[in-house]
Amino acid sequence: MPARHPWEIPLLVVVIMLTSVAYLLVLLMLLIEAVAGPLVDDQGQEVGSVLTSPYVLLLLFAPILLWAGRGMNYATQRINGVKMSPSQFPEGYRMVQEAAARFGMRKVPDAYVILGNGQINAFASGHGFRRFVVVYSDLFEIGGAARDPDALAFIIGHEVGHIAAGHVSYWRQLGMFVAPWLPILGSSLIRAQEYTADNHGFCNRPQGAPGAMATLAAGKYLNAEVGFDEMADRAALEKGGFVWLVNAMASHPVLTWRMWALRDRSKAGPMFWRPKPPHPGMIPPPGGYPLTTKTRALPPEPV
Repeated sequence: MPARHPWEIPLLVVVIMLTSVAYLLVLLMLLIEAVAGPLVDDQGQEVGSVLTSPYVLLLLFAPILLWAGRGMNYATQRINGVKMSPSQFPEGYRMVQEAAARFGMRKVPDAYVILGNGQINAFASGHGFRRFVVVYSDLFEIGGAARDPDALAFIIGHEVGHIAAGHVSYWRQLGMFVAPWLPILGSSLIRAQEYTADNHGFCNRPQGAPGAMATLAAGKYLNAEVGFDEMADRAALEKGGFVWLVNAMASHPVLTWRMWALRDRSKAGPMFWRPKPPHPGMIPPPGGYPLTTKTRALPPEPV
């Protein structure tokens, strides 16, 4: 099975503990107010209630809000998305089936295609016992016979990997509810999960990693202009405090570090400190980088 990033579980434990403390504090505040009554000023006017705080209400109704949000998301895909099948997006359907089998999943998740309008994105989610993958339509323009099916298979493997690794579980997401409000800590947990999903994508289709990262870097039309090694090497060259800060606050690993991790499989992806080149002076390579521009594949002739 693909390796889980070593930082993922320790960060998850810390975030769940902090989220549990937040839930307990809200319940304690409500209990105190119920017993002691609301605060009043010198004129006997009620000063306020904890129930007037949006953060208290958000935490108080977190289980219901999360459940409803996941249900609405799933319903949106079912009534608006194109469900992959042997007759609709058959290549993507086969890739989802293969990824689920490779990761030993008992049930293949549903998969939907939605209108991308130029956006390069995909995500995985679930509701109840159901799990599903959503792929933006623009990503299919790098797949199939026209462009780079390996890159699409890597991306689909990445999203199915989120499901296989348990990242879309309701209880896990409820335990991570305060992660967006935890500077650096919350984003670091999500970055670790993305590295884990990348490991799944690499396990599913390793040769698709360069094309997938090139598409994230330059888009579906200019991905052939990206030198994967040249961009990955910059992970060890780009220095500075702001570089560290941008990565620390990002929900996804910065692309240069992410490419480095996909190329160097000897260690886990870098979380907080830029990677060190194994041989000083070898980046860039002697003689410079080879040209990467390739002739773009044309769409298949209509039948």
